[in-house]
Amino acid sequence: MNPALLRALEFDRIIDALASFALTPVGRTCMRAETPQTDRAAVAQALAATSETVRYVEQYGVFPLRAGAGLEQALQGLAVEGRPLDALQLRILADFVASIGDAQAAVARTPGAFPILQTLVSRLAPFSEEVAAVRRAIDVNGEVLDDASPRLASIRERLRRQRTKLRTTLEQFVKGRDTAKYLQETVVTQRNGRAVLMVRAEHRGSVPGIVHGASASGATLFLEPMAGVEINNDIVAAEEEEAEEIFRILLELTDRFRHRPGDFRVSIGVAEELDLLQARARLAHLMNAVEPVLSTNGHLELREARHPLLQAAVVARLDDAAERRATTPVPVDVRLTPPARVLLITGPNTGGKTVALKTTGLLALMAQAGLHIPAAAGSTLPVFRTLFADIGDEQSISASLSTFSAHITNIAAMDRAMQLPALVLLDEVGTGTDPAEGGALATAIIAHFKERGALVFATTHYDALKTWGTATDGVTTAAFAFDPHTFAPSYRLIYGAPGRSLAIEISRRLGLPAAVIAAARNHLSDDRKRLDAHLERVDAQARALDSERRKLERERAALADQNAALRLRESAVAERESRLAKRVNEKLDDRLRQARKDIDDVIAQLREKSETLIEQASARAARAAVSTGEAGAARAEASAAVNRIVEGLRQPGAGPAAPNEPLRPVTVGARVAVGGLGLEGIVVSVDGRNAEVDVRGKRMRAKVADLRVTAAAPGAASKPVASVRVNVDLQPRDGLLSELNVIGCTVDQAVDRVSKFLDDALVTDVREIRIVHGHGTGSLRRGLESFLKGHPLVMKFTPAPPNQGGGGATIVELKD
Repeated sequence: MNPALLRALEFDRIIDALASFALTPVGRTCMRAETPQTDRAAVAQALAATSETVRYVEQYGVFPLRAGAGLEQALQGLAVEGRPLDALQLRILADFVASIGDAQAAVARTPGAFPILQTLVSRLAPFSEEVAAVRRAIDVNGEVLDDASPRLASIRERLRRQRTKLRTTLEQFVKGRDTAKYLQETVVTQRNGRAVLMVRAEHRGSVPGIVHGASASGATLFLEPMAGVEINNDIVAAEEEEAEEIFRILLELTDRFRHRPGDFRVSIGVAEELDLLQARARLAHLMNAVEPVLSTNGHLELREARHPLLQAAVVARLDDAAERRATTPVPVDVRLTPPARVLLITGPNTGGKTVALKTTGLLALMAQAGLHIPAAAGSTLPVFRTLFADIGDEQSISASLSTFSAHITNIAAMDRAMQLPALVLLDEVGTGTDPAEGGALATAIIAHFKERGALVFATTHYDALKTWGTATDGVTTAAFAFDPHTFAPSYRLIYGAPGRSLAIEISRRLGLPAAVIAAARNHLSDDRKRLDAHLERVDAQARALDSERRKLERERAALADQNAALRLRESAVAERESRLAKRVNEKLDDRLRQARKDIDDVIAQLREKSETLIEQASARAARAAVSTGEAGAARAEASAAVNRIVEGLRQPGAGPAAPNEPLRPVTVGARVAVGGLGLEGIVVSVDGRNAEVDVRGKRMRAKVADLRVTAAAPGAASKPVASVRVNVDLQPRDGLLSELNVIGCTVDQAVDRVSKFLDDALVTDVREIRIVHGHGTGSLRRGLESFLKGHPLVMKFTPAPPNQGGGGATIVELKD
């Protein structure tokens, strides 16, 4: 992209705002080089990465990248072979590399949630050993530690001993009664890296030693006593050894990074990319921006677009003082739908035409740089290969360019450099010359770019261009609205209207004398006055149509919201019905198990009694002198009869007279028993192995295998069934199901009764019940409230009104 274009549309200011979010110097450098891309796939990938990072930052915050102020110098020094980084630079470098690993670990903790970020950090190679080595050798202040190497520890230990010895020796001179009188001051100081005493010049010969200098007045000599010379020499030699060992350590640590150039370059590149992505995400949040849709057919639509440099939050990132000047921008809708390729914007001066033009161009550049745009969701942009703008006055005395010639020179350069797809922005095209010729030239220029296939956005005041636009296919006209009474701009585009310039009215608003305004009106020709009157009527009609359109859009949005709410409610109802059906089935299964247990108990009792009766019959037969064989046969026959009865009891619906009778098919309209219980209903529908049954007005789903037909559907042929069956009737009890009295019960007893009461109410239409528990100590009421809070059938419960028992009763509202 042309740098002049980026400056004209203030894209560089957006990059400045982006760079203000940088976490690292390398990231800031990367952002400064950010330019729009022209490949659609690359733009789509960049926008997707930004959107993913927006989600990441919203959930987990920014990446844990850290970089000290000297990082750039450290990276530059790393490129010089054989030269070590200083200790602080190495520590800064190690901390930075470690933070890249921390960012990688943070992203890796969200497997599958952020695939683009995870792919990015997967390129990183670990530098954990290099970082650990630096941190063992150098502290956070950049000091090389004694433990950096055994040799360094030994040298420093020797230095400490020698310095202690030297200090003791010199203190003997300072504190000695015979030597202290020769000193100017009783202190030990440094001169040329050697420990010296401050001896009075007149006592030079009293203290043997080497003079390393004198004070400015010459009254004081800096003398190294002979007793300390050897010790000082040892210290100097040890310090030189220390410096050599530190140099070796730093070079070794530096070379650890230097010898992995490929991995290190990848790490720096990933850090730059992560920093850029988090900056894009934070800028998007600052602007309340969205990801645009990329069109392939030239469709451009910016919904409620806002120029970012008119937003106070963005301006504050660039210039704190400017925050007071920024105002809340009025959103503008800019759209150009194929086959139209030209949008001609008209309207009064100061109405917002140029800002709309700049907003369109800037948002297109931002999208192609991978940035979200400050507009409403659903905004759509093509990806342009070239983008041009002729905005403002570029006249130049030094270049012999007038206003008109500067514009024409710029437009000619556009024509030469254009590559499709292209966007051309022309502000007040054809101005600076004779209006008639300027209008004709403007029409020809726009038509030329249109024929070449570019999308053209142009502003104008020329009537000839307005007339051409309203009568030409592929050209859309729009005008900025204004208050018809005060002529104040509303900054809202009305499509389909040619618009008026209102030069005289705007001049009056800006303070031009009334006499001048009146004279100007008198100078208008009759034809011009009739044209203005006609345009005024057209503007009024356009405003009315725009008002109706906006009203319809609001109603459409309201309907869409209602439909969404209904769908949500329908989904909630379906989910609630599913939960209730599941609970009903669970209750039925529980009752079926209990019924089977009761049946087994009854069978056991019958078997016990039958065996007793058989024994009694056998005894009577024996007493009647019946033969032993006849008695045994009688016993066997009786026992077999009992077993047949027992089997009939175990299998409801299969009597002893017809044990192999086939089950009747479950069909729509048939009356069935659910789960072998006495709870009966009518089959509403059958879907494979499942059926829907109407039980007392409530629908429930059950497996066909769990249904037993008790009466065939009307009109269906049926076979007679055995009359002997066991039917455990678990239907809801008769009587009032809206009130339960638990006064006198313990808490456990009351909870058990209320639980069964709620289950019975499940298959009825009762939605509100009253539980009477009395006042007492309140423990019964509290126990019931604790039970009701977690019950799945209870929506809410409240104390009863005074006329229904007050605090002695509780009203419970059940879920649908």
